[in-house]
Amino acid sequence: MALELREITKRVGANLHIKPTSLVLEPGHFNVLLGETGSGKTSLIKLMAGLDRAASGQILMDGQDVTTLSPQKRNISLVHQFFVNYPHMTVYDNIASPLKVAGMAKSEIQGRVEDAADILQLRPMLKRRPHELSGGQQQRTALARAIAKESKAVFLDEPLANLDYKLREELRDQLPELFAGRGAVVVYATSEPEEALLLGGKTALMNDGRVTQFGTTAEIYRKPLNIVSARVFSNPPINSAEITIRGGVAHLNDQVSWTLVGDAASLRDGGYSVAVRPNYVVPVATDKASVPMVGRVLVTELSGSESSAHFQMGDNIWVSLAHGVHPYEIGKNHTFHMDPSKCFFFGSDGARVA
Repeated sequence: MALELREITKRVGANLHIKPTSLVLEPGHFNVLLGETGSGKTSLIKLMAGLDRAASGQILMDGQDVTTLSPQKRNISLVHQFFVNYPHMTVYDNIASPLKVAGMAKSEIQGRVEDAADILQLRPMLKRRPHELSGGQQQRTALARAIAKESKAVFLDEPLANLDYKLREELRDQLPELFAGRGAVVVYATSEPEEALLLGGKTALMNDGRVTQFGTTAEIYRKPLNIVSARVFSNPPINSAEITIRGGVAHLNDQVSWTLVGDAASLRDGGYSVAVRPNYVVPVATDKASVPMVGRVLVTELSGSESSAHFQMGDNIWVSLAHGVHPYEIGKNHTFHMDPSKCFFFGSDGARVA
């Protein structure tokens, strides 16, 4: 079973909301759609699920053209970020609802519902109604419904977004295991790069209604094809600036320079863009973080065991993210240190060159 998109598009009025998109999504791993709010993730899921009509192109499931089929005829399940359960039904009936619509025998429905409830630890709640459940239990009910249905494709549209941190962590760890071995194509939309990395599998990076890169999640994180992909796959936002290379040395704002290393050492003289993730710009020099850069601290944040600082360096505002608590003074200059081996370099067309 595979879900294939062939040059699929979507229009909203006169605007092309989803640009021509071709993807082959397979079972056996999570297929993650990663992008900011408004990048087109939900629109693409609605096209795949049959909730929206495609302007052009084809959608194939198992080689069959389903482009014009209704969601019911595609045998799919969709779990939203909002807890979509029938308020007048018990948890049991919520999970069983698509099976009853399909005319399944009562004995088989009971077996499937109980199996899904056991997997998601819902058996003690089967007689309750949604208003008697916590947010996490309601979302588990929606996931159980998707599992019990045994759909060919399962679409999870930011399903953990409205849960508290602890529940998100718990469910995120369980999700790959929940759908493992079921033979379904699982598509998971998120705006959080960290979530994509934790889920693994393959990721399609989305920006402005188009897929900028698709492949193994870890690989595209390490090797973005272009600066747009590098920006999508970074949180906090990746640091970037225009630089000039002369004689194997990079010059940034006439204030910072460093000798190029690795693949970048062979770049010709000229103008480029450089980008480096915030966790490779740190407040204390190390063997690797060896390029000093002085900037005026604008904003600082402490999140758990990490400190971040936004600092202005010439015309550029960069972000540092480091473990531990660091004493920054807002409005004061601070010296940060960049790891030159972690820099990406892009040509004038935005394509990565090193």
